[in-house]
Amino acid sequence: MKVLISADMEGATGVTFPDDVRPGHARWEYHRQLLTADVNAAVAGFAAAGATEILVNEAHSDQRNLLLDRLDERARLLIGTHKPLGMMEGIDRSPDAVALVGYHTGAGQPGVLAHTYLPNTITEVRIDGRPASEGRMNALLADEYGVPVVLVTGDDLCCLDSEDWAPHAARAVVKTCVDRYAAVCLPPVHSAARIAEAAREGLRALPGPAGPKAPPPGGYTYEVAFDAAHLAPAATYIPGVEQTDPLTVRFTLPTMYEAIRCFRAVTRVATSAMESCYG
Repeated sequence: MKVLISADMEGATGVTFPDDVRPGHARWEYHRQLLTADVNAAVAGFAAAGATEILVNEAHSDQRNLLLDRLDERARLLIGTHKPLGMMEGIDRSPDAVALVGYHTGAGQPGVLAHTYLPNTITEVRIDGRPASEGRMNALLADEYGVPVVLVTGDDLCCLDSEDWAPHAARAVVKTCVDRYAAVCLPPVHSAARIAEAAREGLRALPGPAGPKAPPPGGYTYEVAFDAAHLAPAATYIPGVEQTDPLTVRFTLPTMYEAIRCFRAVTRVATSAMESCYG
């Protein structure tokens, strides 16, 4: 039984503020220990439920946050920045299940450190007209590979959001949102227990193989809204991306594999068009 864990950071135990997840900051140095503990709890739960191969894919920022020397020895760590599938690198290695650990709600939604790929800049993402967090995107990609999402961990609003895009997954709420920068947090020992139990529950309830899910006939349509009017024209440098209003672009691609890679390209182009003061 093979499990892929995609490990983000904003939804980890104790994380509530940008400095907590900003590489190089003193608060990040502390919170990367808590992220590693959350991942280890998931590994322990999956191993207890019969997983024999567990791959952890680093999915936050430069994707070099987890502490390898503290990682549960039953797991392997896929670490580094330039991965073809980004947050979901490893989904093409034939896992039986995927877990989304340390996840969060999307841009424009309530939730602790809510965003979609970029900390600000992007104010909303929609896929086929529906608000899309990183979790929704990644679950759609997992569906395309025929791999069920069996575990989601994060704040209460992320776990609530995931009921729509991962209805059969087990969930572990590690903090309760107060606002974007505040939460009621469980002590690590308690969040670890919740995560381990949810991982066991999720893997034991793993459905039988369903096979890859076919994309909708018209493919996937992304709409991406920005917070400044110069960013939408910049994004149209990418072939197939069209501007629909001063702040929004849209594109349609036949598969989620192609669509999510195009979205990542849009975020890269938008980042290159931003200036440090005015964004």
